[in-house]
Amino acid sequence: MTALLTINNAHKLSTPRLEMPPRLLLGAGPSNADPRVISAMSRPQVGHLDTYFLKLMGEIQELLRYTFQTDNKLTIPVSGTGSAAMEATLANTVEPNDVVLVAVKGYFGKRLVDMAGRYGADVRQINKPWGEAFSLAELRSALETHRPAILAIVHAETSTGVRQPLEGIGDLCREFDCLLLVDTVTSLGCVPLLLDEWKVDLAYSCSQKGLSCPPGASPLTLSDRALEKVHSRKTKVANWYLDLSLVSKYWGKERTYHHTAPINMNYALYEALCLVAEEGLEARWERHQKTAELLWNGLADLGLSCYVAPELRLPSLTTVGLPDGVDEAKIRRQLLDDHNIEISGGLGDLAGKVWRIGLMGQNSRPENVERLLTTLKKLL
Repeated sequence: MTALLTINNAHKLSTPRLEMPPRLLLGAGPSNADPRVISAMSRPQVGHLDTYFLKLMGEIQELLRYTFQTDNKLTIPVSGTGSAAMEATLANTVEPNDVVLVAVKGYFGKRLVDMAGRYGADVRQINKPWGEAFSLAELRSALETHRPAILAIVHAETSTGVRQPLEGIGDLCREFDCLLLVDTVTSLGCVPLLLDEWKVDLAYSCSQKGLSCPPGASPLTLSDRALEKVHSRKTKVANWYLDLSLVSKYWGKERTYHHTAPINMNYALYEALCLVAEEGLEARWERHQKTAELLWNGLADLGLSCYVAPELRLPSLTTVGLPDGVDEAKIRRQLLDDHNIEISGGLGDLAGKVWRIGLMGQNSRPENVERLLTTLKKLL
């Protein structure tokens, strides 16, 4: 019989309580969670089919519909991080050889290309330089050429800080009889997002950015048009865990067991969505815009320039060009190690070329901007 593995000197081992440094998370995500959200996670756990939890599920769905500005029946938090919600949109709507057109203007457009290809799509892509956005004329031309079943585009490109205008794209997609799939990971809860008005068919997001909730329960919504595509599939969804024909029965009237939902994470998401509703979406959007403008003006005073043109700039995520001769990684390490402030470096094509500063949800506050700018001024 094999002996159990033991820890050397186990009798001398102490088990200290877990402690983490008090970081101010001003990177590309996550953001710091509101104290109310942290407190919600410590509430007593109940079962995933408990009547109290089933009632909470319905309330979460209604709050998500408000935050997404949609009446979509299938609006749920996916049990997983934002990438799981991202994959769920493609896993459920893409069948082998479906033409999927991806409008790529950054790192996460490329991820959509990768994911769609794994489900057997005939993936086509159009490209813009990082830091730019697509025009309606460019998208119309691409739809005429490729005639896709799905057009996928990132609303808030986390790698570049670009906000893609969405007005009119939904009408184009209906004209060409295709679904509009939108990545709202860095826009939900931060910038105007009107899914029904803009005729978006599929959207996904995450909990840890604009909603200021730890990662693990990720918003997803499908329109009736998208559900028709799901229900008319000729093949099974290749991903059992994310198969919405099964998951929707747990989140629908049936409340049929599918998997054990992350119960305490849903407590946290509920509290985060309550904070959104209490503040009001328009007030929240305005707060993010004003705080971002404070950052942009302060960066200019330090001689630093923003990478993206003002009309396309995300208030939730700012890319900053680096001064000549500055070791960007060294500055980030000093911010983190000496001042407990996290900002992010560049990603993909912008690696080593920019900093990424996030002002999302709970962290979009003037005092956080002032703290960062004061510290950057010392370090530079």
